[in-house]
Amino acid sequence: MSRSQRDALDAMLRSAPRSETPPPTVAEQRSGFSAALTRPALAGVVTRRTVLGGRPALELEPAEVSGRGRLLYLHGGGYVVGSPDTHEGLVSELARRLGLRALSVDYRLAPEHPFPAAVDDALAAYRELLDAGIDPRDLVIAGDSAGGGLSIATLLAARHAGLPQPAAVVLFSPWVDLTLAGESMRSKQDADPLFIEADLRAFADLYVGAGDRAHPLASPLFADLTGLPPLLVQVGANEVLLDDAVRLAARAGADDVEVTLEVGPGLPHVFQLQYGRLDEADAALDRAAAFLTAYLSADRPQPVN
Repeated sequence: MSRSQRDALDAMLRSAPRSETPPPTVAEQRSGFSAALTRPALAGVVTRRTVLGGRPALELEPAEVSGRGRLLYLHGGGYVVGSPDTHEGLVSELARRLGLRALSVDYRLAPEHPFPAAVDDALAAYRELLDAGIDPRDLVIAGDSAGGGLSIATLLAARHAGLPQPAAVVLFSPWVDLTLAGESMRSKQDADPLFIEADLRAFADLYVGAGDRAHPLASPLFADLTGLPPLLVQVGANEVLLDDAVRLAARAGADDVEVTLEVGPGLPHVFQLQYGRLDEADAALDRAAAFLTAYLSADRPQPVN
């Protein structure tokens, strides 16, 4: 059953071209991404439009809220496409499993707002949650793809600002190296049904332009990660970003950060989006929620900034 699900998913993802000539406009990419990904919130999860850190945000509240904490979610999309709406279903699934209110931030996108606009917006959202009186031990963060890289960049920016770290963080297929130096960028090109190196390079061009792509807040793989909270990194084996996840986990471990790396055999980029359709997606979300729950309000000292 699971193998057939994976094969069907791979075929479905490959049915769309991975790159086009001429390439679609940014507006076309955004509308196509929205049409392909958007799924409604889970039944029983109430959604509300709000503002967080000066940016529009979507609040998602499960029917049974079991804790006073919050989940801050940062969506993927190469820093160019995506929104809280495209990830509404995924965030609702994670929020329901956690029993927490979630806030998904509509951070500014490139090319209209290049680096470091997304980092500034995510940090402002995190700061407002702390200023509202939420105990950092009751606050967890999750993000996928570029949102995964942005999650780490937000932690680094918070550390630099002297802010406390959250309880724990989950990353789905994080993009943490905009220099595209990972070996899987080439070795997994045929296995990846979604991306080739040129696709990610185009996103990096729009986000960073002529700037330093190895800057720690653009490519947090190259940062000192000392003092960050426990991390769970989930990635598919069939994606060009596999080595981003593997190298990030190694870097975190070398910097004395508690880290768990999960590699899903035969799975594509952000396979968690296939919840309800793919057994591995639902199981991964279960594990992600269990990981975050284990650290919420845990009796552990806050990392030293």
